[in-house]
Amino acid sequence: MTLNLRSFLSRNNLSGRLMFAGLIILSIYIGISFLMPILISMKIVPNGEFGLGNPIFSAPSVDHWCGTDRLGRDVCIRTLAASGVALQVVFVAVSLAVLVGIPLGLLSGYIGGLLDRILVLLMDTLYTIPVLLLSVVMAFIFGRGILNASIALCVVYIPQYFRLVRNQTSQIKSELYIEAAISMGASPVWVIRKYILKNVLTSVPVVLTLNAADAVLVLGGLGFLGLGLPENVPEWGSDLNMALVALPTGIWWTAIYPGLAMFVLVLGLSFIGEGLENLISEAPST
Repeated sequence: MTLNLRSFLSRNNLSGRLMFAGLIILSIYIGISFLMPILISMKIVPNGEFGLGNPIFSAPSVDHWCGTDRLGRDVCIRTLAASGVALQVVFVAVSLAVLVGIPLGLLSGYIGGLLDRILVLLMDTLYTIPVLLLSVVMAFIFGRGILNASIALCVVYIPQYFRLVRNQTSQIKSELYIEAAISMGASPVWVIRKYILKNVLTSVPVVLTLNAADAVLVLGGLGFLGLGLPENVPEWGSDLNMALVALPTGIWWTAIYPGLAMFVLVLGLSFIGEGLENLISEAPST
């Protein structure tokens, strides 16, 4: 299968445009995540963790573009800083899920037998549990913290990679050229590396981007429930939880900006996933 990303993005079609827009959105968030620690260390912007003597619940103004919250923290700075935290947690969680789920799927699909039945039963059990509910249970087990939240989200998404890779591996293993290689004495590691791995990894990027988008929402849900990150770490979900009390009194700015930042990031990742899916489906087979 030949994938021509440059040609796909340059086409005059909706999928290419959406994917291009998603890449721009993701690039902006990545740029912010790298820029914020530098600006904080240079004292150009406050870190947004503690009250800084600013007016409590100050409306958006020239001094505070997005206003301040009930602790006097600048909502704009805190929202931007939370983008880096979200990307960090999502990146670690999805990466761990890929590193665990893909090898387990390869082993289960290729070896089969008792190992396959045990792993399928375990992964199907995890897969049937709603994502947010399972992440809440994992958060209770691992506790609060960036690494702990990443591990909790990782457990949620491992079954998706396992099921995808395991099913494709089982199908490819039955091909005649695979059976011929095995009959000629090829080792399982060689067969997996030479024939199976490159085929099963084709659709992984699509699942990865969609998982990343979903992980942003799940992390926000954990933060909203008070099970995500420590209170002194900027995080959209916890900020939305704090804003919920003030929202009926007309203090809208503490909720709208963290919610909007989360929505735009999820939208960008979804655009990338949709574009990748169309790109892979349109690619000619070799």
